Amino acid sequence: MNLLSYYRDVRARSLMICSPLAIEDYIPQPSVDVSPPKWHLGHTTWFFEEMVLAVHSKEFSRYNPKYAYVFNSYYETIGDRVERPQRGWMSRPTVSDVLAYRRYVDERMEWLIEGISFFPKEVKDLVILGLQHEQQHQELLYTDIKYTLNLNPMVPVYEEDAELVNDYNSDQGFLEIREGLYDIGFEGEGFCFDNEKGRHKVFLPAFSIAKGLVTNQEYLEFIEDGGYEKHDLWHAQGWDWLKSNQLEHPMYWRKEEGHWKQFTLGGLMDLDPHAQLAHINYYEAYAFAQWKGMRLPTEFEWEVASGQLSWGSRWEWTQSAYLPYPKYQKAEGAVGEYNGKFMVSQMVLRGASVATSPDHSRPTYRNFFHPELSWQFTGIRLVQN
Repeated sequence: MNLLSYYRDVRARSLMICSPLAIEDYIPQPSVDVSPPKWHLGHTTWFFEEMVLAVHSKEFSRYNPKYAYVFNSYYETIGDRVERPQRGWMSRPTVSDVLAYRRYVDERMEWLIEGISFFPKEVKDLVILGLQHEQQHQELLYTDIKYTLNLNPMVPVYEEDAELVNDYNSDQGFLEIREGLYDIGFEGEGFCFDNEKGRHKVFLPAFSIAKGLVTNQEYLEFIEDGGYEKHDLWHAQGWDWLKSNQLEHPMYWRKEEGHWKQFTLGGLMDLDPHAQLAHINYYEAYAFAQWKGMRLPTEFEWEVASGQLSWGSRWEWTQSAYLPYPKYQKAEGAVGEYNGKFMVSQMVLRGASVATSPDHSRPTYRNFFHPELSWQFTGIRLVQN
């Protein structure tokens, strides 16, 4: 891998994702769960400044010392920060300021990368971690932009032909997996996050896993059968969430004059019944599985079956809580805050999605979100015993 080319490609992709936006689109933050595009661009730059340049480049001076406060996300080790719900309150730094900040850091990072052979391996590993981190934020850019535009009564289009929801199953039926003892977790060369490490054995009873994901039509049948009205299908916490939000359908669905439509990055479109379901939360996924008389896979079942499945169009909910693997070791310092401290009250998703950046998926990747969240490109794969 040519690290300099990799760096340039990743950094350019973030700007490419933002290129259809108007200046006014860079600032709004309509929910605590999303961040403004301007903040994403600044935060991913701050990561390189704070984690790499400030530690490993003796001649480096910060572009603006106040940016450490503005663009820190959740790193307690590093210091105070703008509270998460307030990221959209800031009209300054301007978008042009943030872009100038990116250029400033990129110039110094490229100089550092060109001389990386003179640095310890840990420096190269930090650069790669920063790029993987930015690729995560690239997916968040897509999903956060979509969430924000959806709330606009003008029903704006991010970009024509960028709907990202009309994906179809290539396979039908179920895949049979034998009972057995299986190895779980990352092994081999290449990058992985620390939550994938600690390869270990897991015993799995025999199970059957769907070759395709749940479609819009299947979920429509659930709705029409009163799925959002039957408390016995839902977790108690999920039922409370449903009632408190008074919901009757998935995020981004709308019924107009008797016809279902779906808001997409390409604008408002007719709902394609044959396309894979998208933007579903864990509570909804669990209730649908109950309605079908099936269940969601565990993350271990998903990983074992993944080599024989088509995946990558939706992040797939599992019924596994996000917990550390055996022998999990949290790194020292700020890097140790990347995954470990979030291992509570969240559920694991596996796979990837249509919004995931290129070369940023693998069978052992462990994504995780709170069960009520659905603004990511999430879907459902069913299991039966």
